[in-house]
Parts: sequence; structure tokens; C-alpha cells
Amino acid sequence: MSTFISDFEPFLDNIFLSRKSFLPFTTIFYWKKMKKRDKKVSDSNLGKNKVIIVSGTPGVGKSTVSKQLSSKLSCRLVSIGDLVKDEGLYTQVDRKRDTLVADMNQISKRINGIISNSSEMLIVEGHYAVDVVPLEAVSLVFVLRRDPEELRDVLRKRGYGEEKIRENVAAEILDVCLYDAVDRCGVDKVCEVNVTGRTAEEVVNEVQQVLQGKKKRKIGTVDWLGKLNFEGKIDEYLKDF
Repeated sequence: MSTFISDFEPFLDNIFLSRKSFLPFTTIFYWKKMKKRDKKVSDSNLGKNKVIIVSGTPGVGKSTVSKQLSSKLSCRLVSIGDLVKDEGLYTQVDRKRDTLVADMNQISKRINGIISNSSEMLIVEGHYAVDVVPLEAVSLVFVLRRDPEELRDVLRKRGYGEEKIRENVAAEILDVCLYDAVDRCGVDKVCEVNVTGRTAEEVVNEVQQVLQGKKKRKIGTVDWLGKLNFEGKIDEYLKDF
């Protein structure tokens, strides 16, 4: 049974109503729109923000990167996938996709309790962590990105079924996790990290440099849709949607 709690089918159903008219996340229109949203926590509250979120499509390496990062920073790691599986925080089992359907209300309560009872910095890892961590507690969200071709290979090695692979790869191509992170936390709290062809150690080093202020946050730098369009491979990945 997969420890990934839910897939991206509902989101994909909505955005693929007209695939040909879909605009990539990195369009100027979207950035202008998100810049106007007042979701940034004020500087006076920065001291209260004690959660680093590591998000991204299943298969990008969230768990490995988060474990190494928590060790480097000597802080607690909370895996939403493990919480759901170990504590039974799900409403049903989706046999078709071999996955658990998360109980978002129970997860939110559990995460809130962990944060409230902790005085240290926390790392919360999960592809929908931004939906269960209180906004006022978020320090920074790192969204890990992986090239669709590489991601497909990773998921196949994990034994994912082809339908589940197609859904997750499509979500990566269309920036679903990045969109959710910015929509929830604001563009000023999100950092995109391309992990393609890199080791976990290299990724953790980049994350640390951003946290230490030695490297600027990057966002809007990944455009898988544009890459695949240039290579003439869009239909290979999105033909079923």
C-alpha cells in the first residue's frame, strides 16, 4: 500500500477542461495575480514561524531530503505520510490506485497539536503539507521539482501502476504542488528547487544556503510544459487528459 495519501485526479479534472488553453504557472499574468494576494505573514510575526515545509509531487525525493535536512539542522521531522499510515488518519482505502484517502480535518488537528507542543523548529514533509500546517506557523516552503521523464522512471521503480504514474507526472508538469504552495502561503514564502540529476546531499546544501541567506529563493524557474512542448513530447505525457 502506498504511503502517499491522495492523488491529483480532482485537480487535474478541473484544469484539463481545456488543455489547449492552459497557461503555465510561470506566466506573467499569474505572478501579478499572486503578488496582489495578501497572504504574506508580516515581518513582526517572523519569530513565531517555526515550520519548514518540504513539498513536491510523489517521487521527487521529499522524504530523503527532509531526513537529511532535519539531521543537518538538528530539528524534528514530521512526515504526513507516516502520520496518516501509523495513526490511521484516513477515511478510506482507494483500491484502484492503491492509496489512502486522507482525513484532512484529523491531520490538521494532529499537526496543530504537534506545532503547539513544540518549542523547536520543525520540518513538515508531504505533498499537501501546505493544506494542513497553519499559515502563521510557516517559515518557508520548499517545493522540489523533478524532470517528468526522470520522475516517471522513479515511480516505475517504486512499482506504481501506470494510471497513478500518469496522474502524478501530469501534476508535476502542470506545477500542481507549486501552485498550491503559492496559493496557500504566498509567493514570498515559497522556494522552488530543481532536483533533476542531483543527489540528496546537493539538494540539502542548496536548501541550507537559502535558509542561511547565502542564496536567493528561486521560483518560476521550472517550466516542464514549455520544455515538453519544445521537444514535441506533450502528447506523450498528457494525451490521456
